[in-house]
Amino acid sequence: MQTTPPEAVPPALTVPPTPTVRVIAVASGKGGVGKTNVTANLAVTLARRGMRVWVLDADVGLGNLDLVYGVRPQHTIEAVLRGERRLAEVVADGPAGVRLVPAASGATELTALTPAQQLHILDEVDALEGELDVLLIDVAAGISSNVLYFAAAATETLIVTTPDPTAVADAYALVKVLATRWERRTFPVLVNMAAGAADAEATFARLAAVARRFLSVRLEYAGWMPYDDAVPRAVRAQTPLVLAAPGSPAAHAIAALADRLSQVSHPEVTGGLQFFFRRLVEGRA
Repeated sequence: MQTTPPEAVPPALTVPPTPTVRVIAVASGKGGVGKTNVTANLAVTLARRGMRVWVLDADVGLGNLDLVYGVRPQHTIEAVLRGERRLAEVVADGPAGVRLVPAASGATELTALTPAQQLHILDEVDALEGELDVLLIDVAAGISSNVLYFAAAATETLIVTTPDPTAVADAYALVKVLATRWERRTFPVLVNMAAGAADAEATFARLAAVARRFLSVRLEYAGWMPYDDAVPRAVRAQTPLVLAAPGSPAAHAIAALADRLSQVSHPEVTGGLQFFFRRLVEGRA
């Protein structure tokens, strides 16, 4: 007696996971600690490793990432905020395939974005979904409303400081505001312009101890960069350090930073780029 074989059951469809964009804000409590150079060179390093990297110059009224890259953009984010251009229309091609959203220079009215302007940036950034793997946000120094907006909206905030006591104190102030107001609990910290590994580690240890004691946050050591004469030479040449002097100690430190960030598992956030910014705006409601 023949039996009819059971009807084959089709295999379950495998839906590929929606790719998440890694959004890293690079911040510092004090100006002059090398934050913009770190951002610019980290972006180039990641791009040369095959990632689609965009950089948003979020020092909206006093941007200078275009100078570090030697780029002369036709338009800046100021045109986007005024409704004259879309974000994709002002992006400029940077070195190694990096895409730069340039900031305006000398536009004092943009140093404190209104809620409407912040929402407008949110909508424009949302349109970038699927266009990039990593978004680096170079925020202004300090704890202004613009700084807190971009730093809190990102999934990660890399804190850049130097061993200088004032830089460490200002870095602590930035961590304090983000921890107490926005409940951020983990911060990678890069010590720049250190005299050596021991100097950098001691600086980090002091900052981490105070943060752990008074803020109940965890700081993660993201490494250190030495003071390197190749850095100002690259800035004057308007060429990223990792391209102008790839064998320099500071360039090696940038590569090590990229390695560490690649190895650290970052928050799995769903909802796309829009989520990063909308969660901040909704938190103010």
